[in-house]
Amino acid sequence: MNTTEFLIITSAICPDKEAIVFEGKRYTFAQLNERTNRLGNALTGLGVKKGESAATLMVNCNQCIEAYFATAKIGGAYVPLNYRAKGNELTYMLNTAEATTVFIGERYIELVESIKPTLTTVKHFISVDKPHHGMTFYGDMMKSGSPEDIFTEIGDEDMTILMYTAGTTGFPKGVMLTHKSFSIYVLDNVTPPDPDTIEKNILTVPLYHVAGIQAMMAAIYGGRTLVIERQFEPAEWMGLVQAEKVSRAMMVPTMLKQVIDNPKFKDFDLGSLKVITYGAAPMPLEVIKKAISAFPNVSFINAFGQTETASTITVLGPEDHVITGATEAEREGKLKRLSSIGKPMADVEMKVVDENNKELPSGEVGEIVARGPRVMAGYWKDEEKTKKTIDKDGWVHTGDMGYKDTDGYFFLAGRATDIIIRGGENISPEEVENVIFSHPKVDDVAVIGVPDEEWGEVPKAICVLKEGCEDCTPEEIVEHCRQGLASYKRPRSVIFVKELPRSSVGKVLKRVLREQHGEKK
Repeated sequence: MNTTEFLIITSAICPDKEAIVFEGKRYTFAQLNERTNRLGNALTGLGVKKGESAATLMVNCNQCIEAYFATAKIGGAYVPLNYRAKGNELTYMLNTAEATTVFIGERYIELVESIKPTLTTVKHFISVDKPHHGMTFYGDMMKSGSPEDIFTEIGDEDMTILMYTAGTTGFPKGVMLTHKSFSIYVLDNVTPPDPDTIEKNILTVPLYHVAGIQAMMAAIYGGRTLVIERQFEPAEWMGLVQAEKVSRAMMVPTMLKQVIDNPKFKDFDLGSLKVITYGAAPMPLEVIKKAISAFPNVSFINAFGQTETASTITVLGPEDHVITGATEAEREGKLKRLSSIGKPMADVEMKVVDENNKELPSGEVGEIVARGPRVMAGYWKDEEKTKKTIDKDGWVHTGDMGYKDTDGYFFLAGRATDIIIRGGENISPEEVENVIFSHPKVDDVAVIGVPDEEWGEVPKAICVLKEGCEDCTPEEIVEHCRQGLASYKRPRSVIFVKELPRSSVGKVLKRVLREQHGEKK
């Protein structure tokens, strides 16, 4: 099954059920299906062909979902861009994706105009919120596009999404995700639509993130109403849950912490919530313990995965979040298990291997590898990186270090790569290092991730100054980063040292830096 059938099936079974609630707008599944037909037919009218890429640069909104299904229906590849990216990053992604079309939210119009001369493949610039000179207006496409169904031959193995994720080289990698990457998960784990049940999901995770896409597709196929929040804000989130009587939520740990720590938390009636799924970044034990106490009637699920695995590959279920037991030892065991990422899903094989790809026994730390029908098809036009990540036997090397206990639960123990995950966002240390290195007073630099209760992990810069430049301050380095990096990538702390530890071949020993400056708690 391809993903376009999720919407087609649900609109046939539950045409009058609300599909989307967003800032005063409400669309039924029948209306959503018609809008995607209109948009898809309008794209075809512009000359967009099967196999071409259409990108989006906008915060969460109903148009993101419409653009995905319209692109999928005409057999195109959807490229959701991180709206926090800088101009040079957007140019790189749009050009390497060979995007012919880009949907642009109002706040990003000026940014796109500034990089237009550098875009080599984009033919169609579509302004989403209001008309702009030199751009096609989304509203006009909705009026002119035919509501007739679109029939395109689409294979389960065809790429439906090209999603960019941070790479250790500093350049984003395009992860190729096929229709079956999502359809297998959804069909195995989501109850089909029922016109007699009402279930509402609040969508807060960005739709440029694989967790947001997975949550969206599950809701569409399951006939659940999507209550969309543009960008997460704790009080607004609680207000939406209360007003719409939301029953399900997907959150990154940072969001959950900000909700339960909000001074207005007890002012809202959040009793409609039945399930909270969290993931995309490590969950501090103290945060989940506090959340369980704050939401005693909610079933918590830890969903672990990454873009390369089309999101979820292991689950720590609701039963594992119940910390009870006849003895203290039993309760301690369950508490320890709360810090795990759970067990592999039914269609996923997982193991822990050493540097020679030999499987390790329970309790021994190595790299976690996974295999299954949902993993990525590879990195877009990068055979070398694909071979490094997916071995000849189909195992995806996650870059996560960990171990398995005797009951089959997997635990993380750091990462084999140096990628930093801040609130669910991947940050390439090398990208940050390159920007800092351009500062005239910096002679050497390394960036590591350090624990942070709010964001899970944040970047920390360790710099060696050039001789005679001892007047440089941490604030000066951070200000320099402001010019070339998205806000979430900037270091939250900067320290100066005389030299960086290096191996015999000159490689910076980040393991040593983490031991010395990692602020372990």
